[in-house]
Amino acid sequence: MAATTSDAGTRRDFLYVASGAIAGVGATAMAWPFIDQMNPSAAALAMASTEVELSGVQPGQQIVYKWRGHPLFVRRRTPAEIASSKAVDVNSLPDPLARNANLPEAAPATDEDRATKPEWLILVGVCTHLGCIPTVSTPQMPQGDYGGWLCHCHGSQYDTAGRIRKGPAPQNLAIPPYTFLSATRVKVG
Repeated sequence: MAATTSDAGTRRDFLYVASGAIAGVGATAMAWPFIDQMNPSAAALAMASTEVELSGVQPGQQIVYKWRGHPLFVRRRTPAEIASSKAVDVNSLPDPLARNANLPEAAPATDEDRATKPEWLILVGVCTHLGCIPTVSTPQMPQGDYGGWLCHCHGSQYDTAGRIRKGPAPQNLAIPPYTFLSATRVKVG
């Protein structure tokens, strides 16, 4: 008996592989619009960074901007606020970490690590307990025991460096990434 050779198996295998490849490309082409719609919109990308003008802010005053859908607290601290913040022992704080996006994660919550320039404190104004917006303390309307911010919803109190001092909040107020463009202008994000 003579052996016969046939290419039928290899042609069939080729057809299976080619059909599978075409189906894979087609599925990817159909799925791409659904995957692409998950990218941030142009409006969200525009909010990714913002520039803040600081020239009109007086010592002891806070201004609020919107950044990434959250309030951004920009506070010009007085020399007394800076001194009281520097006097705090980091080891006595409920959260000893700086939570500063400009520094390594393990940076301690010293006043120097919370404010790049001592006079200016820039924070994301969202309480780390349940996401409420804390109220700023001013000499005209003192809030809390530490002269910083008070979250009225559950009583979390932050000092003049935005560090949690009392209440249920587990972390200090977050510090966003920012750079000073000039003496009176800062870019956040």
